[in-house]
Amino acid sequence: QVHLVESGGGLVQAGGSLRLSCAASGRTFSSGAMGWFRQAPGKEREFVAAKSGNGIIPDYADSVKGRFTISRDYAKNTVYLQMNRLKPEDTAVYYCAARTYYSVSSASSAYDYWGQGTQVTVSS
Repeated sequence: QVHLVESGGGLVQAGGSLRLSCAASGRTFSSGAMGWFRQAPGKEREFVAAKSGNGIIPDYADSVKGRFTISRDYAKNTVYLQMNRLKPEDTAVYYCAARTYYSVSSASSAYDYWGQGTQVTVSS
């Protein structure tokens, strides 16, 4: 059984940084894409960032480009999201996602596995 477990969320002031981690177990995703989505209260889940199975092609939502960086440790089957210069509008529950196909996708329906989510709150 596949599990994705996120960690690293919390409360931070605007302009601060957080690093999210997501560890996968139950199967390896070395050849599959992994990424992050987020969902704010009253809003739909939206794409944040993803990295392909070969690790070459990252993709970011326009709202986080230049502030967030996605990285992967293939040996640890883990994906990270470094979030810098956080803004109050970044407040949301952040979800890790993984798919068996190597290419990235910004569509939540393209991902096969999901974590339980971790709360990120940015105060002004």
